[in-house]
Amino acid sequence: MQEDTVASRFLGLVKIMDELREQCPWDRKQTIHTLRSMTIEETYELADSITEKDWKGIKEELGDLLLHILFYSKIGAEQKQFTLEEVIQGISEKLVSRHPHIYGDVKVKDEEEVKQNWEKLKLKEGKKSVLGGVPGSLPAVVKAARLQEKAKQVGFEWDNRNQVWDKVEEEIKELKEAIEKEDQDKMEDELGDVLFSLVNYARFLHVDAENALERTNKKFINRFTLMEQQALREGKSLHDMSLKEMDSIWDSIKKQNTGT
Repeated sequence: MQEDTVASRFLGLVKIMDELREQCPWDRKQTIHTLRSMTIEETYELADSITEKDWKGIKEELGDLLLHILFYSKIGAEQKQFTLEEVIQGISEKLVSRHPHIYGDVKVKDEEEVKQNWEKLKLKEGKKSVLGGVPGSLPAVVKAARLQEKAKQVGFEWDNRNQVWDKVEEEIKELKEAIEKEDQDKMEDELGDVLFSLVNYARFLHVDAENALERTNKKFINRFTLMEQQALREGKSLHDMSLKEMDSIWDSIKKQNTGT
């Protein structure tokens, strides 16, 4: 009964999309190019909701992304490129073929073997590199983690996190050497290596580096805003305060809002 309800709701949404595309001037005007930036924005809004563990927000943003999927599929059908049915069929076939341990007779012992098999199957399907599936437009921190995860599937991976931390310290040492030489290009290069190795270390800690940094961004915004408010209550402006005065307020806020 529940499956019938889901199917009915989905078809109802498809019908709404069809009606909007035919009757609404704004929807009729959209192309895959005009939708692109909006889709990226919706994806980031979903990411924000996930970081905040905002389940209501997650539900709403998933709905927005689902609408975008239907929108692209509608345009694809109009351009005689593909249909919604083909989109659904394509992902269904891909999931079945890439899960032979579920839909075939392949045996796996854990999730790592599942990932390794996934990458092997992708190469058989025609991908020329294990790294080929990582989108070039991903944010740098996310891309670094994905590249490292991909490389791991062929065994290009440290044995333990102590080795990774040694690499972090090695890269920091090289960055300091570049700073001493005041070589701007080398500093940027070595700083990139430090960040890349820290992302790698985060993986070994089972921490999402992108999410960890975003949590710190939000924490900084919260504390800085509170500092501005505290300064106003004292009849001051941050522009007119010394760093020592601001640090004093910051430390007070930090003690009051530990964990925020």
